[in-house]
Amino acid sequence: MGLSWQDWPSGMVERLRAGLCIPAHPLALRADRSLDAKRQRALSRYYLAAGAGGLAVGVHTTQFAIREVGMHAPVLEIAAAAATPNTLLVAGAVGRTEQAQREARLARSCGYHAVLLSLAAWKGASEDEMIAHCQAVAAEMPLFGFYLQPAVGGVVLSAGFWKRFASIDNVVAIKIAPFNRYATLDVLRGVLEAGAADRIALYTGNDDHIVADLLTPFTLAHGGERVTLRITGGLLGHWSVWTEGAARLLARCQATGAAIPAETLALDAAITEMNAAIFDVAHHFHGVIAGCHEVLRRQGLLEGIWCLDEREGLSPGQGELIAAMAARYPEWTDDAFIRAHLHEWLSD
Repeated sequence: MGLSWQDWPSGMVERLRAGLCIPAHPLALRADRSLDAKRQRALSRYYLAAGAGGLAVGVHTTQFAIREVGMHAPVLEIAAAAATPNTLLVAGAVGRTEQAQREARLARSCGYHAVLLSLAAWKGASEDEMIAHCQAVAAEMPLFGFYLQPAVGGVVLSAGFWKRFASIDNVVAIKIAPFNRYATLDVLRGVLEAGAADRIALYTGNDDHIVADLLTPFTLAHGGERVTLRITGGLLGHWSVWTEGAARLLARCQATGAAIPAETLALDAAITEMNAAIFDVAHHFHGVIAGCHEVLRRQGLLEGIWCLDEREGLSPGQGELIAAMAARYPEWTDDAFIRAHLHEWLSD
């Protein structure tokens, strides 16, 4: 029997809707590209100590190839074992319907609360086919919808699609990550027209506009009225690094009232510049995963920046650019916090 968001522990859905800091969990590997369970566990401990309210595992930052090398279940289990009762656990689900349902059932067996559903495998499919797929997976687990940017394999999705998606009862949240303001509004319009704004939590995945997404009152006309929707939290690869700073940033944005201080809004430029280095925007995101690993390696959480695909690594100059960003914006890093606790997280 499938899991509904209404079956979640008391208070969990309220915390999700209020807005959580959810890092997209990386994969800790040894030099021989085997799973480093000790450091994988340390990462989960770090995120939760840093103020993350949830963990997203088996997603892009965890590397989709874990499914092909026997690491899928172990990495889900390691994060679940590190979680507290208040931790929202989100597992990535990919592929066509049979695979995504199987992955949803695995996540449920590991104690996860929702699946982040990628539609990348449905490129070229009709909207009807994609909605039928989403409904089938929603029968297994609550859905965290995912609008992935087309530049890295995502499917262009209309406001009409999002209206139909938001009408699925077991959809509990949407990660909005098209890196496109028009497409971001399509998601909001769809949720609004589905009458699902109170049920579905909106999360930014737009790593190029994190602060702007969190501060903007998205006021849209609907039914002769003006309705304001808010993006309340983030599920981000960017937040897999400097996470203590990310949790502080989220809290600062959430505490901002109707009059947004200029210095808070101005943080959008600094955070986006930091993201450009980590995500390797200069080389079309080639070094995005290795960039996250490089920050964690410098801090001692990872032993190296190895990826399952040996072709993935830092682009020329990316390491130097990451170092420059950390030097420019030290208030949004967390090196001292990690130094103070690293030995605890690496203990057995």
